[in-house]
Amino acid sequence: MRVEFGVLGAVVARNGAGDPLPLKGPRHRAVLARLVVAHRRVVPVNQLVADLWDEPPGDAVGTVRTFVGGLRRAIEPERPPRTPPRLLVTEGPGYALRVPKDDVDAWRFEQVMDALGGAGPAQVAERLAEALGWWRGPAFADFGDEHWLRAERSRLTELRLHAVERRAEARIALGEAAGAVPDLDGHVAAHPWREEAWRLLALALYRSARQADALSVLRRARAMLREHLGVDPGPRLRRLEEDVLRHADHLDPDTGSTVDQVWARAAAAYEGSLASRARTRLESTAGLMRDLAVTGGGGLESARQHRVAAVAAAEQLGDPELTARVIGVYDVPAIWTRSDDPEQARWLVGAAERTLRLLPSGGHDASRCRLLATIAVESRGSLPTDGPVSGAAARSLGAAREAEEIARRLDDASLLAFALNGTFMQTFRRTGLAARRDAIGAELVALSARHQLVRYEVLGHLIRVQARSALSDLAGADRHAAAADALAARHDLPLVSVFTTWYRALRVAMTGPPDAALAAYEEAAGRLRGTGMPGLRKGLLPLALLSVRLRHGEPVAVDRDADWGPYGSWVRPVLLVGEGRDEEAGAALRAAGPPPRDLMSEAMWCLVARAAVAVGDRDAMARARTELAPAASEQGGAGSGLITLGPVADHLGVLAAALA
Repeated sequence: MRVEFGVLGAVVARNGAGDPLPLKGPRHRAVLARLVVAHRRVVPVNQLVADLWDEPPGDAVGTVRTFVGGLRRAIEPERPPRTPPRLLVTEGPGYALRVPKDDVDAWRFEQVMDALGGAGPAQVAERLAEALGWWRGPAFADFGDEHWLRAERSRLTELRLHAVERRAEARIALGEAAGAVPDLDGHVAAHPWREEAWRLLALALYRSARQADALSVLRRARAMLREHLGVDPGPRLRRLEEDVLRHADHLDPDTGSTVDQVWARAAAAYEGSLASRARTRLESTAGLMRDLAVTGGGGLESARQHRVAAVAAAEQLGDPELTARVIGVYDVPAIWTRSDDPEQARWLVGAAERTLRLLPSGGHDASRCRLLATIAVESRGSLPTDGPVSGAAARSLGAAREAEEIARRLDDASLLAFALNGTFMQTFRRTGLAARRDAIGAELVALSARHQLVRYEVLGHLIRVQARSALSDLAGADRHAAAADALAARHDLPLVSVFTTWYRALRVAMTGPPDAALAAYEEAAGRLRGTGMPGLRKGLLPLALLSVRLRHGEPVAVDRDADWGPYGSWVRPVLLVGEGRDEEAGAALRAAGPPPRDLMSEAMWCLVARAAVAVGDRDAMARARTELAPAASEQGGAGSGLITLGPVADHLGVLAAALA
C-alpha cells in the first residue's frame, strides 16, 4: 500500500485512496516530522529523545520506541506480524523514514523546483501552479519553534516564496500580467521585505497598462525599505523605475528582446499565410516537434505528445503520402534502447505499418525508407527474451535492413543516417555485439561529418562511447565523449550531457575507488531530472550504486523503498542472497525469466549468473553461461555507457567452476 506524507501544513499521512491514517498524539507526529526533516537519513534514538523533550522522562528511549511502533502500525496496517517494516525502518542506532521522494509533499515540491532548470514560461507556470497547491498552510504547521525544525521550515518557506515569484514571472512572460497582479499584491503585503516581489508587482502593473500604479508601487517600496531597514532599493528595482519612467521598449510585452521579436513576427506571418492549409501545417508541426525533442526537459515530452496528435490528424485526412511525410520527418536520433513511452511507440509502429500498406506502389522510395526506419527505431527493445526472432520482432529486423538498403541505393545521406539508427536499435539479438555497434557508430560519424548532419554525428559519437566502454577502450570512449560534448555546446543540444556525464561516472566506476564511483553516480543522476526520459531514468541510480558495491565486494545495502524500475526482477534475487534468504532468492530467480535484449542485457545476465551460483541453480547457471559467452571479451554492462559489473570473462569463470 502506498502512503503519502504531508508536512506542507499540518503533519498528516494518507493511504493510496487519500484517506487519512491515524497518527495518534502530537508526540507521534513529532517523531514523524523529525524523520521527514532528516531526509531519509537515520536519526539516532538519543537524538530523538533530545529533540522531543527539554527534560526527558525516565524511560524516554522506551517511550520513543513505543511512538515508533504506533507509527508503524498506522502507516503499514497490513504488514504481517514479524516481518520487517518497509517505510519506517530501524537502522543502526536509530530510525529512518525510507519512502520514495514523491511520497512526501515537501520532498516532491523540492524536486519540482530542482527540475525546472531552463524550462519555458508555460511549463514553469503549469508546474508551479500544481506544486504550490500542495501547500495547506505553513510547513509543519502543528509544531511551534522547535530548534530541530527551524532550519528546515525556513528553507521550505524560502522555496515556496521563490516559487510564488517565479510563477508570477512566468505568467507575466506569457501575457497574463493582469491576472498575476492580485496574487502579487497579496504576496507583497505578506512579505514586504522581498524586493523581487515589489519588482514583479510593478512590472505586472505596467504591462497591464497601469503605469501610474506601477510607479506608486515602486515608490512605496523605496519608502518602506528606507524607513524600516535604512537601505535604498537594489539595482533591479531602481532600474525598473527608470525604465517605467522612460517607457523602455523591453518592458513592452509586444516587443520583448530582438530574438523574441523575430520569433513572434515570423510565427504571426506563418499563421496568416497557412491558416487554411491543413496539410502543410501538419508537416510543419511535425518538423517543429523534431526540433523541440532535442531541447530537453518538457520539450521532449511535449514533442512526443504533439507528434502522435499530428500523425493521427494526418491519418484522418486519408492521404497516406501526407501521413508518410508527417511520420518520417520526425527523424530524431535515438541512443537508448528502452522507449520512454512503450504504448505510444507501439501506436506509432502500427501507424507506420498501416501507412506502408496504403502507399501507392511504385515510387515513394524515400517515404518508404523513413517509415521502415521509424518502425525499426520505435520497436526498440521488442526482441523476444527467449527463443528465435519471429513475428513482429522479425518484421522490425527486416524493416531495419530494408530501410538501410533503400537509403544506400538512393545515395541519400540523411536517409542513411536515419536508417543506421534503426539498424543500431536492432543489434541486440544476442550479447557481445559491441564491435558491430562500434562500426555503425563510426559510419554515422563519418557520414554525418561529411554532410553536416550534426545530430547524427553526435549519435555516432555516443554509440562509440558505449561500444568502446564495452571493449575496455576508455581512451577511445573519452575522445568520443569529448567530441559529442563539443558538438552539443556549439549546436545547443542539452540532452547530450546527460549521456556523457553518466559515461564519466562509469569511467570512475571502472578505474576509481568505490566512494568516488558512488559520488559520481549520485551527481550523474541529478542530470536526469527534468529530462523527459523516464525510459532511461527509472531504476538507473539504485542499479548503478548496486553495481559499484557488487564489484568491490561490499555488503549490499538493501533499500526496500528503492524504485528498481525495469531491473527489479533480476536485482531481487541478488538482494535476497545478500540477506541470506537463499530459498526465496532461488524462487525469485526462477520467476524472473530471461532479461530483455537491449543495452542492459549483459548487466542483467551478470546478475542472473551471480544469483544462480549463490543458490546453486544449475539450469540458470548454464543459461547464463550460454548467453554471456559471446561477450567474453567485453565489460559486463559497460556497453550501456552507464554501469559495469566487471569483465564478462570473470563471470564466465565463476560459472564454469560452479558447473564443474
